Amino acid sequence: MKPKINFVLAAVIFSMSASGLVTAATDSPVSMAPKAAIATTQVGAQLTAGEVRKVDAEQGKLTIKHEALLHLDMPGMTMVFKVLDDKLLKDLKQGDEIMFRAEKLDTGFTVVKLEPAK
Repeated sequence: MKPKINFVLAAVIFSMSASGLVTAATDSPVSMAPKAAIATTQVGAQLTAGEVRKVDAEQGKLTIKHEALLHLDMPGMTMVFKVLDDKLLKDLKQGDEIMFRAEKLDTGFTVVKLEPAK
């Protein structure tokens, strides 16, 4: 008899979670936000060191030789990033040492925060 009760209990819990009744209490506005909005809420997170290799203001892109991006499970390398705001490219030039935060958005890997290295 006990296996039947466990099965019924599991079925009830599964149907409640599938309907959203179980998760409704834990949902936050951030979990329902678009990815770009999520990225802007995370800009206070850890920054990564990098060196500017190329600035393409016309395309809104930045080539950075960077250390490992742990939050993205990415090793250190040189790659091209989009920028969330073109203002981040202002006054940047090849060879500048920077600290930055990148996120994976629907449009690709994007720099969401950038500041000069100290």
